[in-house]
Amino acid sequence: MDLNLKDKKALIFGSTGGIGRSIAEALIKEGASVYINGRTIEKCKAIAQEIGAAGFYAGDLTQKGIAANITGQMITDHKGIDILVTNTGGPKKGSFLEVDLEQWESDFQSLWLSVVESLQKALPAMSAQKFGRVLLITSLAAKEPLPGLTTSNGLRAGLAGLVRSISNEYAKDGITLNLILPGYTNTDRLKALNLSEEKVKEMIPAGRLGEPEELADLATFLASPKAGYITGQSIAIDGGVLKGH
Repeated sequence: MDLNLKDKKALIFGSTGGIGRSIAEALIKEGASVYINGRTIEKCKAIAQEIGAAGFYAGDLTQKGIAANITGQMITDHKGIDILVTNTGGPKKGSFLEVDLEQWESDFQSLWLSVVESLQKALPAMSAQKFGRVLLITSLAAKEPLPGLTTSNGLRAGLAGLVRSISNEYAKDGITLNLILPGYTNTDRLKALNLSEEKVKEMIPAGRLGEPEELADLATFLASPKAGYITGQSIAIDGGVLKGH
């Protein structure tokens, strides 16, 4: 299926590894001009060359204003943006009383404000061209709290409400906004947990970890013109882990 993504301009945050990188690679295969992001110039440059990205913008999303600067610079450099994918690393674990205000502030910047900053730059540009695709890569925590992930549970759930509000506002302009909620996915971060095969089967009805490429396939479709009637949704790709709807 031709997804009509040739030459579409995409900015993928957090894309030097894991899920973000897989999404970047999938969009590149479809002919999109993809610009990746990571914390360091050296890693961004190496990964961009490796996967054939059109370019990169280095910057740490835990720092105020970085997401806005990167998004605005891309729009200026390339005269617009068609696809925006927000994606950040997961926060530290901690029960409510174990999480201090410093961590709340850091995670709020990373998980929430970096998204708001990039949207404030991208949406006017997308609105002007009457086309845009926005994907927020979040977590199952956006729908069901996960043990010990207090800041993630609170902040990611709020993003679902934000997207629902913004999607209604911008649907008339040909812009869609959706959340993708990854389950237990075979990334370096999850590998570090050394989950046994028995534990995986106990946790996941599908009996296996998800692959980043599976999530990337979903993201690529949602980023395409063919997904123009899907907006304001929180879509889990989790092998059946979520108990609710």
